[in-house]
Amino acid sequence: MEQNSRWNPGDIVLLRGVWRRKLWFAIVAYVVQDSEDHIALYWRAGTPNKIPPSRLTARDLLTEEPPELIDSTWTRTDLLMLVKPGNSHSVEVMWDGSTGDFLCWYVNLQEPLRRTAFGFDTMDLALDIVICPDRSSWRWKDEDEFADMIALGIISPNQAQTLRTEGEKVIQMAVNNQPPFCDGWERWSPPGNWQIPEFPANRERST
Repeated sequence: MEQNSRWNPGDIVLLRGVWRRKLWFAIVAYVVQDSEDHIALYWRAGTPNKIPPSRLTARDLLTEEPPELIDSTWTRTDLLMLVKPGNSHSVEVMWDGSTGDFLCWYVNLQEPLRRTAFGFDTMDLALDIVICPDRSSWRWKDEDEFADMIALGIISPNQAQTLRTEGEKVIQMAVNNQPPFCDGWERWSPPGNWQIPEFPANRERST
C-alpha cells in the first residue's frame, strides 16, 4: 500500500516504535478505523510482537547500534488504541485478556503516528497516565523514566513540558467526559472472525 493511502476496517497492519531510524518495537494490529479524524487499532492478548530482550531504558536510546529484537507475545490485555492524527498521545482501552473485564483507560504519551507502506510508526516517550474505568481517579506512570529521558537530553525540557501539558489536557477530557471517553469505546468488541494474526515476514526492519 502507498504510504498516503488509508486502511480499511479489518486490514492487518504493523505498528512500530522507531527512534532515530532504529526499530525498538513492532506488533501486528487490526485496523478498526482510519479516517481524517481518528485512527483506531486493536490487538489482543496472544498477538505476536518483537521487543528487546530486556526492558528498554532511556540510556538504551543513545546507543549507536540498533537493538536486538526477539520474538515475543503481547500478554494479559486486549487493547484498543485510539489516536487523533497529529496528536502526541494515544488513548488506549484495556480489557482483561482472560475475562474481558474493562480494566482502565491508558494514555500513552508518544510521537504522532507516521504512516508507512505497511502500517504506522511512532515512539513511546515514557510518560503515561492510567485512568480508572469510571474516570473518577487517575495517576501518572513512569515519571522516573521520563525524568531520565530529560536528564540525558533525549528530549528537551521544553518538549517535556509540552508533553506533560498534553497529558494534562487528556486528563481534563476524561474528567469532563469528552471524546473519546464518552464515545462508548469501552463497550466495543471485535468481529468474531478476527483471529490472532501472524507476524508479517521481513517487514519489521524496514525504516
